[in-house]
Amino acid sequence: MKNKDLKNYIAEFIGTFALVFCGTGAVIVDQQTNGSLGLLGVSLSFGIIITAMVYVFGNISGAHINPAITIGLAFGNLISKKTLLFYVAFQVLGAITASILLKLIFNESLFLGATIPSGTIIQSFIIEFVLTFFLMLTILGITTQKDKEVSSLSGLVIGAVVVGFILFSGPISGGSFNPARSIAPALVSGNLTMLWIFLTAPTIGAIAAMLVWKVLKQK
Repeated sequence: MKNKDLKNYIAEFIGTFALVFCGTGAVIVDQQTNGSLGLLGVSLSFGIIITAMVYVFGNISGAHINPAITIGLAFGNLISKKTLLFYVAFQVLGAITASILLKLIFNESLFLGATIPSGTIIQSFIIEFVLTFFLMLTILGITTQKDKEVSSLSGLVIGAVVVGFILFSGPISGGSFNPARSIAPALVSGNLTMLWIFLTAPTIGAIAAMLVWKVLKQK
């Protein structure tokens, strides 16, 4: 394993760890303090940490911190199959490590911030699919800008989009758009309710966005 590759994998591990620890941690705190953070506070927790991780690790690994995004990029041949496998493995490992630590801190939490839909299955699936579709398009659009001033705003733009999406989807689907974010608290808490939605819908949404992007960018 090359030193550069290992650095990339470690960056994805830490970035996804930070996302799950701070994001789902905010969900746990909100639940244990009778809604002191509220939907806005939880949304901002996710958005701010994503913004930070994009700026910290963007120049190292690309700061995917999301298996759906990594799979979408691989589907578009923008990363290799080897990168796909190792990125997803380290993302999931980072997420699970964060959930284990949260379990030690908040051992009374039953769900550890797991994404549990309050709407119907079809509502949650469509929401997760559509919003991941637009998240992927946003990432592709902002990170491929030739204007450095525009591309330098990538972290802020992506973080803001995530905040807006969670504000909209949180009360219905739980607002995941990220299989690692969902699988970690589900596995550690033992609550696998509707987990398949958050593994499939975001992944399909990211792949669909990549297909559309490739068509739009054809000359």
